[in-house]
Amino acid sequence: MNPRVLQVMIDRLRSSPAVVRRRLAKFAGALAISLLVVLGVVQTAQAQATATPSGLPLPRFATTRSTPINVRVGPGTRYDIAWVYVKSGTPVEIIQEFDTWRKIRDVDGAEGWIHQNLLSGKRAGLAAPWQSEGQIPLLSRKGETEGVRAWLGPGYRVDIDRCDGTWCEVKATAELANGKATYSGYLSQTDLWGVYKGEEFN
Repeated sequence: MNPRVLQVMIDRLRSSPAVVRRRLAKFAGALAISLLVVLGVVQTAQAQATATPSGLPLPRFATTRSTPINVRVGPGTRYDIAWVYVKSGTPVEIIQEFDTWRKIRDVDGAEGWIHQNLLSGKRAGLAAPWQSEGQIPLLSRKGETEGVRAWLGPGYRVDIDRCDGTWCEVKATAELANGKATYSGYLSQTDLWGVYKGEEFN
């Protein structure tokens, strides 16, 4: 082999580790920049998720605190009244916040604004309001084969104590001729408006 050619090959071999190191350094730098960009996007999304006047996530469910409650077309008393709640404990979904006002959506999809002082974090729900007929079983224990404590009509209001992602422990109060009767039991979360799919809370 020509000595000159051999020397060129040796020189290339000697220089190759440095070339590899430079390329690796460039790749590592580009990777680090990409990771920082991704991290920044995630942190921005997280900040936006909690950047509400209340510091609570959106959307979320709540209930009306008192009666009567004026629901307005905008966030302030200068706006017209869209409708009035005449019963406390009605479940609503908070979908937007502006200062001390909360934009809510009801079970029928109607939207309006309520002052935060007129809402409570107490949870309530409506039993399968999308059904036009039939009855929903309030079970004594979790599971479709367990005993039935009561039968609830579509849209029947219940107080929600806790949910495990599949079942919710609730109380249903009935007005009777001689007073009230309260029945405790379980409803499937899929049979409730007022909780999200898979939501868990105590």
